[in-house]
Amino acid sequence: MQGMRKNAKWKMVLPAALILTLMFAFAAFGAEEAAAEYVPEAYGTIWALLPPIVAIGLALITKEVYSSLFVGILVGSILYSGMNFEVAVTHMFENGVIGVLSDSYNVGILVFLVILGAMVGLMNRAGGSAAFGQFASKRIKSRVGAQLSTILLGVVIFIDDYFNCLTVGSVMRPVTDKFKVSRAKLAYLIDATAAPVCIIAPISSWAAAVTGFVEGEDGFSMFIRAIPYNYYAILTIVMMIAMVLLKEEFGPMAKHEKNAVKGDLYTTEGRPYQDSNDMVVAAKGTVLDLLIPIGALIVCCVIGMLYTGGFFSGTDFVTAFSQSDASLGLTLGSFFALVITIVLYQIRHVMTFNDCMGCIPDGFKAMVPAIMILTFAWTLKAMTDSLGADVYVANLVKVSAGSLLNFLPAIIFVVGCFLAFATGTSWGTFGILIPIVVAVFENNNPELMTISISACMAGAVCGDHCSPISDTTIMASAGAQCEHVNHVMTQLPYVVLAAVVSFVTYVIAGFVQNPWICLPIGFVLMLGTLVLVRMFVSEPITEEK
Repeated sequence: MQGMRKNAKWKMVLPAALILTLMFAFAAFGAEEAAAEYVPEAYGTIWALLPPIVAIGLALITKEVYSSLFVGILVGSILYSGMNFEVAVTHMFENGVIGVLSDSYNVGILVFLVILGAMVGLMNRAGGSAAFGQFASKRIKSRVGAQLSTILLGVVIFIDDYFNCLTVGSVMRPVTDKFKVSRAKLAYLIDATAAPVCIIAPISSWAAAVTGFVEGEDGFSMFIRAIPYNYYAILTIVMMIAMVLLKEEFGPMAKHEKNAVKGDLYTTEGRPYQDSNDMVVAAKGTVLDLLIPIGALIVCCVIGMLYTGGFFSGTDFVTAFSQSDASLGLTLGSFFALVITIVLYQIRHVMTFNDCMGCIPDGFKAMVPAIMILTFAWTLKAMTDSLGADVYVANLVKVSAGSLLNFLPAIIFVVGCFLAFATGTSWGTFGILIPIVVAVFENNNPELMTISISACMAGAVCGDHCSPISDTTIMASAGAQCEHVNHVMTQLPYVVLAAVVSFVTYVIAGFVQNPWICLPIGFVLMLGTLVLVRMFVSEPITEEK
């Protein structure tokens, strides 16, 4: 009897459990389906650009980056949720912070940052940076020479902008400090020779990105043809060199440079890296203790990028670069360079093995500000993407494509500037605008298509160059060890000046459509503008003796 009751209970419990299981399964399936179909009311509207505008505005006003980015992220999650608290919080963390840190490309960049930080710490501790500073100071005799050397090194290291920012910063910082160049000016020189140089270098991670977005065309040959039309990149380099030779500065940069000449390299109280140089330096350090690790870093990173592109599996050199994974390639290259550096210092008895291992967590600590800002910036971009900012911008460009055909390069340049500034990404801007340009001009006007693609590239680099939430801008601040908001505020007038001259040149190019006529016109406009700036705005920077 008791056994029958037990069986009866199980007969009742099992169907009930099955029904409950099916209910939960259908509920979960329905929730997933609803989540997949959910489209926020702000999707594809101008409201999609509100989060980055709020973050950038607050950063410029408060001069505090972390809270400004967080508020921007919060605004994005609220717009996405339609004022639903649970959805907003879940979206902010699950699809935002956790989502971007689950992306293998992003994690690769963070690992690359940590390894670079460790290498910089090793080179400083071994005395290589100090020895190079002494070596360079015997050959570099002035502030102008220090700045021109920084520009030259930035142009030479054209493989990748992240690699450029951190390498140039670690090598040239002792030299520019010796000649009293402000950290803000060093950060600008690094930033202006990162993306603007990479975007006109055929063999770079940026060329590979652009080539991948030009569907239905020979992407690499299109990139080559677009180089003479990339006015912002070319004119930025011209302006940077001219300002250094003229010994003139304007805007907030003039204040920073005047204070640097008097001995204050930072100007403001924001000095997150000031104590980073307070360490015991090995007495045996020589120039080779910096040059060999840097050389190993360059060679290993190039090999790493070629490896991820399939070069060692039979792919040709150019194609391997065009399809390389910059994140993985740089991570692999920097890891092997770190190993080579540690082995070198052991062979030379410059540092003990324990001291070398101690530099690794120190390098991680040095990169924490950059890692935090990058994580917040990526999360803000995720919020913007979920609101359909790309859809809004794409529709905006398509509407203006028909009636303003000859003005389209200039319009695309402005749209690219604004989109990259708001989202902090050049490559994302390429992905949105280049396919639209190809669709508008395909089988119609090849030369105007080339100009418009170049305008897209130039606008993306321009917006990325001055955006506080751009990863390249963040890297430049880290490479120069400059307070991030200082870097953004001081370089903004320089970027705007180059952008205005580039815009005018694109208006002319839309009608003339000849690179060898328009580029000289751009040079003349830039030099003429600098003459006017020198007459009415800029201030001379004289060295104290």
